Amino acid sequence: MIPRPRAAPYHRVVKRVERLARFPQPLAARLAALPPRRQELLQDAGLGVALAAVNVVSLLPYRDQLHPLWLALALVALEGLPLAWRRARPIGVGLVIGAARIAYDKIGFGFAPFPLGPAIAFYTIIDRRGTLWRWIACLLVAAGIAVSESSPGHPQPYETIFQVTIFVTAAAAGLLSRAKRASIRAAQSRADRAEAELDRQSSRAAAQERTRIARELHDVVAHHVSLIAVQAEAATSLLPGRPEQARRSVEVIGDTARQALTELRRLLGVLRRPSERAETMPSASLGELGDVLDQVRGAGLPVDLEVVGTPVPLAPGVDLTAYRIIQEALTNTIRHARADRATVTVRYEPGYITVSVADSGHRADAPAPANGTGTGTGPGTGPGTGPGRPGPLLTGAGFGLAGIAERVASCGGHLAVGPTQPDGFAVTARLPAR
Repeated sequence: MIPRPRAAPYHRVVKRVERLARFPQPLAARLAALPPRRQELLQDAGLGVALAAVNVVSLLPYRDQLHPLWLALALVALEGLPLAWRRARPIGVGLVIGAARIAYDKIGFGFAPFPLGPAIAFYTIIDRRGTLWRWIACLLVAAGIAVSESSPGHPQPYETIFQVTIFVTAAAAGLLSRAKRASIRAAQSRADRAEAELDRQSSRAAAQERTRIARELHDVVAHHVSLIAVQAEAATSLLPGRPEQARRSVEVIGDTARQALTELRRLLGVLRRPSERAETMPSASLGELGDVLDQVRGAGLPVDLEVVGTPVPLAPGVDLTAYRIIQEALTNTIRHARADRATVTVRYEPGYITVSVADSGHRADAPAPANGTGTGTGPGTGPGTGPGRPGPLLTGAGFGLAGIAERVASCGGHLAVGPTQPDGFAVTARLPAR
C-alpha cells in the first residue's frame, strides 16, 4: 500500500496566508517615503499603463476586422500611456491623447474603446491650468468631438450625447478638485497666520514677563542694597569710638539682607520648572508698607505716613504696584535727595488709589560728602558723627523712575513726577483699584 503524502499542517497554511497579506505593506511604505513629485509620477505611470492595457485588450476580440492591427493597437495605447506625465505636462499630454483618438476615429477602425484617456487628460487641464488654457481645452474638445462624430462608423446621434456627457462630467470633476485644493490652501494659510500670531503673542508675553521680573529684581535689589550701603557707611563712621551704635547698624544690615533674600526667593520662584515645588508666599502689598518705612527710618530718613479715606481691597497687581512705587521712591530719596524728611500719602478714592512720596529737599547742614558720612548723632540727625546722605556706593542713574512709569502704565494709571516748593521732589501715581 502506497502511503498518502501528509497534508501541510494548518499553522503553516496560516503563516503563508499572513505572509501574502503582508506583502504589499513594505511596498506601500517605500512608496510613502518617496518625495511627493515622485509619488505622483509613479501613480500616473501606473494609471497610464493600466489604461493602455485595457484599451489594447478590448480590441483583441475584433483583431480580424482591424487593418492594420498594429496601428489600431498603437493608437489606443497612446490614449493611455502619456497619462504618466499628465500632472507635469497636462497640455502636451492632452494634445497627444486627443490626436490619437481623432486619428483612430478618422481612419475608421471602429470598435473604439471607452474614451477614458481623453477625459482624464481634459480633467487634468481643468484642474491644473488657468482660465485661458481651460477655455482653449474646452474649444479643442468640442472640435474633437465634432470631427470624431462626423467620421465614418458613427451614425447614431446618441454617441455624440454620450461623448459630451463624459467630458462635461470630467470638467465638473476638475472644477470641484480645483475648488477643494484652493479651500485647503486657504485653510492652511489661515492656520499658518494663526500660528504666527500665537508665536508673536507668546514672544510679547515672554518679553513682558522678562520686563516684569527685571523690574521686580531692580526694586528689591536697589531698595535693600541702598539701605545696606547706608548702614555700612554708618558703621564705618561710628567705629571705633561708638561700638554699640555701630553694632546696631550691623544688625540692621543683617536684617535687611535677610529680607532681600526672602523677596528674591519669592520672585525667582516663578522661574522654577513646573516639576519643582513652587513658592507659596504671598506677593508684597501695602500691608507690608510699615516694614519698608521702618527700614527707611533706620537708614536715617524720617518718614511720615498719611492714609486718607477708607482702605479697600485692591487687585493683586495694583496692590503690588503701589507698594513698589512707594518703595522705589523712598529708595531714590535715600540715594539722591539728601532730604531731612519724607512724607508718604496713601489716598483711597472710589475706584482709585493714589500714592504719593514727597521729600522736603536738601538739608542745609548736610552737604554731599565724598565718603558718605555727615554730621549727626545716631543714625542721621543731631550733632556728632553718624551716617549722612549716601556717598559713592549709592550714586548712579539707575532705572527707578523708568520702572515706576512702566508699572503705572501696566495698570492703566497716571504718573506725575516733578519738583516741589521750596526744594523738594514728589512722585504721585493714581491707579485704578481694580
